[in-house]
Amino acid sequence: MSEIQYQSILTVSDVAIGYKNKNTLLPIAENISLEIYKGEMVCLLGPNGCGKSTLIRTLAGMQLTLGGTITIDGDDIHTMNLESLAKKMSVVLTDGVNVPNMTVFDIVALGRYPHTNWFGTLSKTDAEVVHSAMQKVGLEGFDNRDFQQLSDGEKQRAMIAKALAQDTPFIMLDEPTAHLDLPNRVEVMRLLKTLARTTYKSILLSTHELDLALQVSDRIWLMQKDKPMQCGTPEDLVLNGSFERAFKKQSFDFDISNGLFKINYDYYKKISVSGDAVRTFWTIRALHRHGIAVCEAQEGIPHIIASNDVWTIVSGQGNQQCQSIFELLSALSALK
Repeated sequence: MSEIQYQSILTVSDVAIGYKNKNTLLPIAENISLEIYKGEMVCLLGPNGCGKSTLIRTLAGMQLTLGGTITIDGDDIHTMNLESLAKKMSVVLTDGVNVPNMTVFDIVALGRYPHTNWFGTLSKTDAEVVHSAMQKVGLEGFDNRDFQQLSDGEKQRAMIAKALAQDTPFIMLDEPTAHLDLPNRVEVMRLLKTLARTTYKSILLSTHELDLALQVSDRIWLMQKDKPMQCGTPEDLVLNGSFERAFKKQSFDFDISNGLFKINYDYYKKISVSGDAVRTFWTIRALHRHGIAVCEAQEGIPHIIASNDVWTIVSGQGNQQCQSIFELLSALSALK
């Protein structure tokens, strides 16, 4: 398994991104200076509208910079021809792929285009690379499956396999989990992390999966509108407050103690809770959702004991046992 060697593959130097309207420059973000190292997985995070997709397109050479330079493996991406760039960088975009009458093998094999002849003929080595890429993403044996009949998660795996088959040192993905359900979002993020470690490729992806990014990223690029880009390990950005400031809203808080976002509710009642740690945790979650604040045990405040399969309410009206959280919430709603 490979380890990060802190050898730069992509270098962004004082770059400005945005658009040109006739002779007028319309910058979205400026003074961006960043690096990605070999074998590293970086997640690009930020609120909607801060310019994440524009940055991805600019780094991919699909959009010109408004200033500064971007180099990949030491070469300026804007002076490289398309074939040379395609041997250094592969890109997976958010847009769904609609390609009828193509097998999974056909789709993945498209990644070999920078390495084939004028007619796109696959050599034995090319076919081996395609099969290896499919195996790495868990699509072994899918050669003749119709791409259009795959699930969304399988399609995304096929597009990642295509990027692997392109055999570039750098892979960039724009919202790779955007159309997936939770299990597939987790699987794709875990897959990308594993690929970065085992293939020594550098991976950059933009995502809104904040909780997953905190778990799998080697580093995070934290982008905010009209503010400097923050870069660091997930833990550093959490501990120095950057993460909380970037996503702070009145409706929720970021809990630095466990890395989770917590919705803020309006509370109308107080109660204290003790007992089994796991049951207490989920009991408190349910209480908060129903507008009941949890506080330290004190006289005059009802108390819940969560143990085994029973919740006991201790109050001035006597003790009451409940067999489920649903029953507990019902009993509390009637409690004076």
